[in-house]
Amino acid sequence: MWKFLTGPFSRWLTTRIEPMAARTKPLLVTGERVGLRDKAEMDAWNDYLWRSDDELAELDATYPLKMTYEQYAPIHKDDLNYISRRSHRFAIVELSEGKHIGNCMYYDLDRRAKEAELGIMIGDRAYWNGGYGTDAVKLLTSWMFNQLELNRVYLKTLDWNVRAQRAFGKAGFTQTGFREQGRYRFMLMDIRRDAWEQMQAVADNAD
Repeated sequence: MWKFLTGPFSRWLTTRIEPMAARTKPLLVTGERVGLRDKAEMDAWNDYLWRSDDELAELDATYPLKMTYEQYAPIHKDDLNYISRRSHRFAIVELSEGKHIGNCMYYDLDRRAKEAELGIMIGDRAYWNGGYGTDAVKLLTSWMFNQLELNRVYLKTLDWNVRAQRAFGKAGFTQTGFREQGRYRFMLMDIRRDAWEQMQAVADNAD
């Protein structure tokens, strides 16, 4: 599970910038601020930084990595080679520089129920509060409805992460309830196809 992130700067202040390398992997979809592409080996360093960060791990309701980059790199590579029919991961790329700023994914795909869960993380703090996460959520949601032909996309976010909840709301998600899971309490949100189609119609008319 990935979530929008909040809070002050932590120990990781920068990420590796590889704008030209990022452009070598084709974008699958583009929005106003970001595009989505498949994950690649060149993402390993940024992913390591973000997953090793204490604050980001807490916002993701998990524990930070406790290993060296040399130990993590082959695990990252193996994950890329693992193909699942029920999930897929994407890198979020800022369009003007081609910079990898975060990740998103769908998982727990249920083709019979025509629904799946969405997760997202903007790991590069320089891109918080700029609409990049909301743009990425809109892109992935549209991709899931169009490519997977779903009827419902759902997610969960920590109940105290108000910033994330507002961002998801801007992308059309509405609250459906709460869930206790271990020491965490999550807000549940979803968007259904009919609501998404209405949003698309309004956006098309505005153009």
